[in-house]
Amino acid sequence: MARKKKIYLLIFTLLASAGLLFGYKAQSADFSESDFNRISPFNVRSLWLLRQVRYIIESYQVDADTKPAKEDDLLHGAARGMVEAWKDPYTRFVSPSQLKDDEIELEGKYGGLGMYIGDRDGQILVISPMEDSPAERAGLKTKDQIVKVNDEVVIGWTSDRVVQKLRGPEGTKVTVWVRREGEDELLSFEITREIIKLHSVRYEMLSDDIGYIKLTQFKHSTSDEAKNAIRDMMRQGMRALILDLRNNGGGLLDASVKISSFFLRDGLIVETKGRSERANEKYYAVKSQYLTNLPMTVLINGGSASASEIVAGALNDRGRAKLIGEKSFGKGSVQTLFPLTDGSGVYVTIARYYTPSGKLIDHIGLSPDIEVKGDPDRDKSKDAQLQRAILEVKKLIRSVARRKN
Repeated sequence: MARKKKIYLLIFTLLASAGLLFGYKAQSADFSESDFNRISPFNVRSLWLLRQVRYIIESYQVDADTKPAKEDDLLHGAARGMVEAWKDPYTRFVSPSQLKDDEIELEGKYGGLGMYIGDRDGQILVISPMEDSPAERAGLKTKDQIVKVNDEVVIGWTSDRVVQKLRGPEGTKVTVWVRREGEDELLSFEITREIIKLHSVRYEMLSDDIGYIKLTQFKHSTSDEAKNAIRDMMRQGMRALILDLRNNGGGLLDASVKISSFFLRDGLIVETKGRSERANEKYYAVKSQYLTNLPMTVLINGGSASASEIVAGALNDRGRAKLIGEKSFGKGSVQTLFPLTDGSGVYVTIARYYTPSGKLIDHIGLSPDIEVKGDPDRDKSKDAQLQRAILEVKKLIRSVARRKN
């Protein structure tokens, strides 16, 4: 026991020699095992193991003397490894630079390929390519498994690490190798990176009385852009609406609640359930955001995920709209960012989404009321899912007209 205490005192003295450690001053005479366990993320044996690994690498790795690792890189690498041990692809550690990239993505633009990717069952999958992005033009599709980026095999990588590999300066090229269902060989796509400008709303009148609005993601400005679009189409005489959420990989929870509120006067939109009290929330329609009770349908597919599934699930559960297309992706979990003292952070999955009727979204997805196979097509006459949605809203317009008569 005396030897064990000496080890604690030695390690603590080394750690505290620079001054303060988590607010504790070095007081070797009074320092106890319980004090050590309270301030240390690991027990003494684990810390000693980490110290051994570092010593071995720094002493024997062939380039360690000329290319020493930075202290921050060592610390962040250890933190990243610890987070990955929980095997949740959406709980992740991000360095200060990665956190800034995340903020840029939600706010405006970045250099890359323009697609959402995610980790499922140890595979990096394309959730959805963004509309008119380099990824979409190259031919990448929802549920393609990314196997290689340039010459590096990315099997076993985190989605965050793959994203960093895919991004880069505008005009540079990257080769993406994917495994696609139904194909015997890997498919390769050489793609030129572009500045990805995140326009999240596109709309038009498909006829004199049918409006169409496509949301490509849910970011800070999406609800305001969508509100203006819907009001504009209502001024043009819209009598029914098609909401297209296909290949929308999600985004911000509050944006999805606001957009659901455009079509729901009141009532529950989504519920989150987790371990902590703060994770258990019910989100209700915001009355001030309500816009219209016009008949509508919602288009979904395998690229509809997260916030898209919240909107689709709420409108469907509340009897507001039928879902048309294919089963959604099934990414129904809540991530909260916990900022750390050096500018890095940890995104932690704290809860899962449940629709108003209590259906779990995560790893299950939403099944359409009317299943229609196919992909979105720029030629609307060839878009089978859109054409079926048009047919359905025409029926709704006629039904409303009959009730008025």
